[in-house]
Amino acid sequence: MTDLRYKRNFCITAHIDHGKSTLADRLIQKAKIIEDRQMKNQILDSMDIERERGITIKSQAVTIPYHAKDGHDYELNFVDTPGHVDFSYEVSRAIASCEGALLLIDATQGVESQTVSNMYLALEQDLTIVPVINKIDLASADIESVKHQIDRDLGLDSADACLVSAKTGEGINELMEAIVTKFPAPEGDVSAPLKALIFDCHYDEYRGVVVHIRVMDGRVKTGDTIRLMSSGTDYRVEQVGIFKIKYENTGVLEAGDVGYIIAGIKTVSDVRVGDTVTLAAAPAPEPLPGFKDVKPVVFSSIYPIDSNDYDELKDSMEKLKLNDASLVYEKDNSLALGNGFRCGFLGLLHLEIIQERLERDFNQVVIFTAPSVRYRMKPAGKDELFVDNPADYPDGKIEWTEEPYINATILTPAEFLGNIMELCRLKRGTQKNMQYLDTKRVELVYDMPLSEVLFDFYDKLKSYSRGYASFDYEVTDYRRTDLIKIDILLNGKPVDALAQLCFRPSAVERAKKVCERLKSEIARQQFKVAIQGAIGSQIIARETVNPVRKDVLAKCYGGDITRKRKLLEKQKEGKKRMLMAGDVELPQSAFLAVLREKSDE
Repeated sequence: MTDLRYKRNFCITAHIDHGKSTLADRLIQKAKIIEDRQMKNQILDSMDIERERGITIKSQAVTIPYHAKDGHDYELNFVDTPGHVDFSYEVSRAIASCEGALLLIDATQGVESQTVSNMYLALEQDLTIVPVINKIDLASADIESVKHQIDRDLGLDSADACLVSAKTGEGINELMEAIVTKFPAPEGDVSAPLKALIFDCHYDEYRGVVVHIRVMDGRVKTGDTIRLMSSGTDYRVEQVGIFKIKYENTGVLEAGDVGYIIAGIKTVSDVRVGDTVTLAAAPAPEPLPGFKDVKPVVFSSIYPIDSNDYDELKDSMEKLKLNDASLVYEKDNSLALGNGFRCGFLGLLHLEIIQERLERDFNQVVIFTAPSVRYRMKPAGKDELFVDNPADYPDGKIEWTEEPYINATILTPAEFLGNIMELCRLKRGTQKNMQYLDTKRVELVYDMPLSEVLFDFYDKLKSYSRGYASFDYEVTDYRRTDLIKIDILLNGKPVDALAQLCFRPSAVERAKKVCERLKSEIARQQFKVAIQGAIGSQIIARETVNPVRKDVLAKCYGGDITRKRKLLEKQKEGKKRMLMAGDVELPQSAFLAVLREKSDE
């Protein structure tokens, strides 16, 4: 293995869409570890969803060789990380396995909110940060302005900034030299007991669990028996190696290396991201300081469309959980939809990605119920409890309810300020701070309830600012709120899967929207169908699906009006009998329509 002095471990981090994956492409191409004919754009974005949406969802590690100007051959290990706020957990794990970070900034957009929060994530881990100004080839690039923002907003030295164009490859040579000269070499004692940090893992159908590790101390080789310290389970190592797009078996990993272990781990739940790997024969005295546990903020129930597919869905969820350590789920049951799972997500984009991955990777067609956040409440005479599922909402008097609040940071061009402040006001936001970063850009800081951001806030923010505003948030604390549960009734029968928890002043509007959506989705029956929104026994919204009627008067022409009335009365009686015995089938599209009930106003 190479000398520790000639290794560099770093990650590429930035705001969404600032060119991280394109920069990774150029670094890989420069290292020539892949033939030109196999090269494709965003080569590290291996999932179809990532390519279609143009976003990175999973962090990807890769090892490339580099011959530096000082005449030495270096081994560069880097991780391409996601940029969206929902995946900041992925970023924190990648950062913990590195000594340096390339902080990428778009020359046309400047410093954005996620740029700042990713920088703080890197600073928390004591990483060396090198700012990189990307997209310098574009006509609208304003390099001087971005350098000023690096000095002022980030507190970094803009003289250290590397100017590159990840698209054309300009400046890549200088960047490679900066990586070698500015980032520190990894530290670690090869002779000490093995300590390796699990920073990611994924499931391979043929090999079982592939564990991604960063070796801090010691060494691990093929044939060793390793121990996962959180569970105490032992496994025999079948293969160890490094990532060069495909796996490259090296037989051994030493302190400072980033690579993978395959050890025939079959059970998905055995591997925990943030866990420490050590040798069973000579274990480390204590594990490495792990990650803080990721806290889901959005909750939704998920059900198979056909209840016979429940076992398949269960297997799919287990495999998906391994690929996505931040997915949290437990069993759930609904009268309308049968057995399913209650899931916790990092945000709404995370929920969408999980839905798409279930459909594409595992051929599971599923229904998600309307998303909710976790509320804290105190029922009269009982202990306080957390509720994220409307089905668990307690009966009887509730003394108080609290909802999670976020500290939202919005960076926007000054011309869109009025619209965005109005949007935040409508979402119950309280302005804490507003400062002009320069003549064109404003930073707004708001306190607002997380539940208001769930549905359409991000979309509206982008449309109001023509895509220029950026948004970042962190959950801060719980505050008192006036919460109620909206029940949706079909012909007087509640549909538990459509119930929602809602802020009382918004309840009527929310219930009306749900009823309108359902009316357009439910097929007309032989009898009248009443769709109602209710708070307890009080009806607050109603829509009616009119019955399909046969024209019983067609054969009745002329004569007295009583003949017509008699036929209509007879039909009315028949409809009444049908209503008593009839059952309304809710189509799957109705559940999906309600899920989207706020997102496409």
